Amino acid sequence: MGQCYGKTNPNSDNENIPNVTTSAGDGYRSPLTGYQSVKNTPARSSSSQASPWRSPYPHGEGASPSPARGTTPMRFFRRAFPPPSPAKHIRSSLVKRFGKGKQTAKEGTIPEESREAEAAEEEEEEEALDKRFGYGKNFGGKYEMGKEIGRGHFGHTCSARGKKGELKDQRLAVKIISKAKMTTAIAIEDVRREVKLLKALSSHKNLVRFHDACEDANNVYIVMELCEGGELLDRILSRGGRYTEEDAKVIVLQILSVVAFCHLQGVVHRDLKPENFLFTSRSEDADMKLIDFGLSDFTRPDERLNDIVGSAYYVAPEVLHKSYNVEADIWSIGVITYILLCGSRPFWARTESGIFRSVLRADPNFDDLTWQTVSPEAKDFVKRLLNKDYRKRMSAAQALAHPWLRNDSLPIPLDILIYKLVKSYLHATPFKRAAVKALSKALTENELVYLGAQFKLLEPNRDGYVSLENFKRALARHATDAMKESRVLDIINMMEPLAYRKMDFEEFCAAATSTYQLEALDRWEDIANTAFEHFEIEGNRVISIEELARELNLGPSAYSILKDWIRNDGKLNLLGYTKFLHGVTLRTSNPRHR
Repeated sequence: MGQCYGKTNPNSDNENIPNVTTSAGDGYRSPLTGYQSVKNTPARSSSSQASPWRSPYPHGEGASPSPARGTTPMRFFRRAFPPPSPAKHIRSSLVKRFGKGKQTAKEGTIPEESREAEAAEEEEEEEALDKRFGYGKNFGGKYEMGKEIGRGHFGHTCSARGKKGELKDQRLAVKIISKAKMTTAIAIEDVRREVKLLKALSSHKNLVRFHDACEDANNVYIVMELCEGGELLDRILSRGGRYTEEDAKVIVLQILSVVAFCHLQGVVHRDLKPENFLFTSRSEDADMKLIDFGLSDFTRPDERLNDIVGSAYYVAPEVLHKSYNVEADIWSIGVITYILLCGSRPFWARTESGIFRSVLRADPNFDDLTWQTVSPEAKDFVKRLLNKDYRKRMSAAQALAHPWLRNDSLPIPLDILIYKLVKSYLHATPFKRAAVKALSKALTENELVYLGAQFKLLEPNRDGYVSLENFKRALARHATDAMKESRVLDIINMMEPLAYRKMDFEEFCAAATSTYQLEALDRWEDIANTAFEHFEIEGNRVISIEELARELNLGPSAYSILKDWIRNDGKLNLLGYTKFLHGVTLRTSNPRHR
């Protein structure tokens, strides 16, 4: 957490775009969506609440350039940086988020006559807020404050030195969050959650280490390790805007490792970007640390989050649709990897709303000259992260098993995705299980490497079987306080059918195979054809349209669609088999072009 990032005020033009909460580096949320050009932008005073630490490309915070850098070296990037955005945050969204006043019929406006009452209500609410966190009160006795190294909207970060105990004479970073800026219960809870997250997760070598949390009447102090090697962003710039493919692998491996750990614990970061990865030292081989959990949250495997937060260039499509989970972090990693490999952004526009439209509708460009020197494996890797359908993206653990990154000396971590898939398999009908068993027999070596690693992590018994106890123990070995807070362990209760049976590797492959992810592969048609051949021999049977509709939880209105899936002999044809694997709704059966 070596830095805090400031933000500009929203511009006055009114445009109906999603309201994004951007990273402030200050421990809790501050909604706005304005952007500012960084071309020849003069540094502003701290009174404007701008950060002195600047990204070389806009990322939703609109801070002024670093005084150490002067103007941003635009030559490093292929496209000019955008001018100020005409976008305006939507007032009604803020009203809903913070629970103040009533949302009016006209979006973004609040009647004049209600504003005085609203202001009075806010004052009463702030007076009633309990800003006691229960943290230690002796900050001055334990730490000696150094110079400021970053500033954000609600606080700033300083270097410090320990005065006593294990941290004596150790250089540290202290994030100072002003209590005066905590004007809502949500803001207070966000600070509590960030401290909880840092305390629970900082055991991972690629996550900034948490040391202590203190408070006094005016501030909360979060004490962490000091990362002195600068941002990943700075290193990208120092290399001319891009990394070599081999050097990019080193970076991406570290990012995926820490993100896989967070996702297993039920934590979604929600603001992954080069500015939020710091190096421990100036050494070229220094470890990289993930920082800034101010926008992070706990999430259960099957939960869908709906608040729009993050940085525009890195935000996933499903975040803008207000229904997402940990897969949104994978998209952000895809954007970072794209930038590392080619030096430009995959989604770009001159306004914030244009960025969102690009994220939702445009496809990344892999035809530029820079991509011609990138290996096919690297291109495939990025494409499998930047799939607009979150179900088709690799998980962080799967990405570590991808041929571009695979390294036999680096273990593949336990993946919460297999728990979700196995749970769904256990609750599926016999006909659906037969269909996915046939699919698993068509898997290629690359998919089997990942599944083999996951099965091994479950520690099967001598006969090569796993039971519910194996799944329980595997999660328990990796459990932290964060996993308890996010209630990830609840998924074990939904896997109860496995308590009465065992599963060998062949059935495990069937249970842990994602049809959606296989559909994203270039060789999907070959896989589907091979799988259907197995299904014809072992699982295909006569099925009526009515029964097929029940299998898919569809009503009679779907009968006209389903009749094309069944052959004259009453069994599924190839089209029906692939559609049945995928699952279908009336909406997906009749897609609308937008």
